Amino acid sequence: MHSLEQLRNDALREIESARDEKSLEAVRVKYLGKNGSISAWGERMKTLAKDERPVVGKLLSDARNTVTAAIEQRGAKIRAEEEFDALAKIDISLPGTPHEIGSLHPLHQMHDRAIQIFRRMGFALAEGPDIETEWYCFDALNTPADHPARNEQDTFYLPDGRLLRTHTSTVQIRTMESAPPPIRVIASGAAYRRDELDATHSPQFHQIEGLYVDKNVSVADLKGELEFFMRELFGAETEVQFRPHYFPFTEPSLEIHVRSKALKSGEQWIEVAGCGIVHPAVFEAVNQARGDDAYDPEKWSGYAFGLGMDRLAMILFEIPDIRLFSQNDLRFLRQFA
Repeated sequence: MHSLEQLRNDALREIESARDEKSLEAVRVKYLGKNGSISAWGERMKTLAKDERPVVGKLLSDARNTVTAAIEQRGAKIRAEEEFDALAKIDISLPGTPHEIGSLHPLHQMHDRAIQIFRRMGFALAEGPDIETEWYCFDALNTPADHPARNEQDTFYLPDGRLLRTHTSTVQIRTMESAPPPIRVIASGAAYRRDELDATHSPQFHQIEGLYVDKNVSVADLKGELEFFMRELFGAETEVQFRPHYFPFTEPSLEIHVRSKALKSGEQWIEVAGCGIVHPAVFEAVNQARGDDAYDPEKWSGYAFGLGMDRLAMILFEIPDIRLFSQNDLRFLRQFA
């Protein structure tokens, strides 16, 4: 018997007798390591005669492959035995460790639901900063300096003259500045006003703003898309009513009221949003900022709307107090898991 075959058989016996991974690793190093008995034959091949090399080379390859495979198999068996022994020590009669499964906040659920509906209607998502200048928040939106909304008692102003945005309509201006028409976008995020905190008002709330600018956009387009949204949100039987209102950045301006048997309020009409046709003065302000005539009010028209996510969530989930959204009371939040 060739000495390589003898080495292989010795290695296989030692592998079989290995009782743990440490002893198995010692066998591997002894035979297949850099200075191992089988590995040493690789250097010895140079000293063999030409006619011996093919025969010994095959024996060397067979020995290395056989020993390697045996080590892998024995290692897998040792690990399986160790896992079995570890599991055998576990008392399966003991109660398990409970794990609470979290869920999305109801405002987040409301936000995702609204975004999904608008995406199906072809709206892209736009973003803007929470800290804005008066130009984006008021001037560009046709809100003059003497407008009540600009009163320091109503708005959070910073020492440098900037302010926390009072609505997400600021994203409309930023979007039109950066892209020519036609555009169809929605913008979601927080808005801030100096409201007294009570059951229906909060200094911070959440909106989804929508803007669509194209040729020949009319009130019919606005009503059709918002009616579709409200029925997708509140149910197919929801009735939608548009009532005249005033917003400085739209003309005509409308408030949206809904009535649905699926809601706790039953047959009551509930005001849920504001909307209207974009005022030509807004387009002119954007053109001034862009330095061109891309939003010529004689060629382009559009509609805009603003939805209060907090109010929609209160209606949809029958929540009586807006303060519950920010109190982090697990008894309240678990209802939406």
